[in-house]
Amino acid sequence: MPYFNFNDSLNLISKFTARRLWNAAKVWSSYQITRLTGKPVQWGLPISISFEPTTSCNLRCPECPSGMREFTRPTGMLDNHFFKQTIDEIHKELLYLIFYFQGEPYLNPNFLDMVQYAHSKGIYTATSTNAHYLTDEKARKTVESGLDRLIISIDGTTQEVYQQYRVGGKLDKVIEGAKNIVKWKKALNSKTPFVFFQFLVVKPNEHQIEAIKQLGKEIGVDQVRFKTAQVYDYENDPHQLIPTIQKYSRYKTNKEGKVVVKSGLGNHCWKLWHANVITWDGLVVPCCFDKDAQHRLGSLKNESFKAIWHNQEYRKFRNNIMQSRKNIDICANCSEGLKVWED
Repeated sequence: MPYFNFNDSLNLISKFTARRLWNAAKVWSSYQITRLTGKPVQWGLPISISFEPTTSCNLRCPECPSGMREFTRPTGMLDNHFFKQTIDEIHKELLYLIFYFQGEPYLNPNFLDMVQYAHSKGIYTATSTNAHYLTDEKARKTVESGLDRLIISIDGTTQEVYQQYRVGGKLDKVIEGAKNIVKWKKALNSKTPFVFFQFLVVKPNEHQIEAIKQLGKEIGVDQVRFKTAQVYDYENDPHQLIPTIQKYSRYKTNKEGKVVVKSGLGNHCWKLWHANVITWDGLVVPCCFDKDAQHRLGSLKNESFKAIWHNQEYRKFRNNIMQSRKNIDICANCSEGLKVWED
């Protein structure tokens, strides 16, 4: 079921300019031509990008390279100056900016300064957090920064259940952080950020779906949303995460008794035309499924973003996915369109 919130949607629409609308039209048109002809055509610049504030995280969640400390790429913090340089290059076309890839954004001491800078450029900004650092002061600064959307990951309504996935986390800290944000939105008479609880449905917590809805109402968040879990070794499910409720599973058992991805996506990908990810150290990668940045399409240390977006490596990757997404590792386990549900 698609998400809709009137105030949030109105806020997003307000970020459109004539230039951003024209860019979005070019991107959408080129994608449609690509699907019709089977040959990759790319016009315009991304409508949305994700920028990684840091790879560091205070938790140790399974199925997360940051949490398990299993990165093969360097770890570090996004530099504020480097971030501003990139935004200055593409802000006139860019509509939506997600401050998240891996790690906990609030661990970057300059995170809210970067949010404020993007906000000053009229870009819709969003982030995802485990909320352990949403102190009263940070909550106030978050509201004042102009952040448009705040996703709070909360995967249990009791400490016992919550810590089974959010290893090392404290549920009371998450609840306190959420309350601080709600408090400062009211105190500053601000409609932003749009705050929602994101509940990653896994086998250990699926019995608390109704309870998290009630908790969201009690605290006063704008919405509660449910997300399906990506499991790398889904055929064996070593952490026993795949839920029994099929609605919230990315996977199914086929006639041969083999566990497979449910999506059944064809040899095309809208993400490759309208969005991408930039790591903390400037690597440009196709999407959020490339957590270890194995498919490096360029580096902002060597060339401009606009040059990378239309370079040979990007053209080659778009062409490869049109040929067969099953031959690309991150695409084979992709379940885009099956990631989130709302009740």
